[in-house]
Amino acid sequence: YTIAFCVEGKGMSSEQFSGLISKVSDNGKKICFIIGSFYGLDENIKAFADLNLSVSKMTFPHQLFRVMCLEQIYRAFKISEGGTYHK
Repeated sequence: YTIAFCVEGKGMSSEQFSGLISKVSDNGKKICFIIGSFYGLDENIKAFADLNLSVSKMTFPHQLFRVMCLEQIYRAFKISEGGTYHK
């Protein structure tokens, strides 16, 4: 399951993201995250992805966004297990 992060993508809450991650994982699929540069993503990549996801209309440095993405993945798993990290 391919998730492409791009400014034009769909926005979702941490809870919705957690639900998506759980659903995809429960179906036995692996998840691939694609992070574009400040130039964005090629239209072919966006068309290929199962989901185009936006976390903000702002542009972030690539290395910072990698950390932000990792934190959201961690948060998604904590939400799905009912952990206290989320709040």
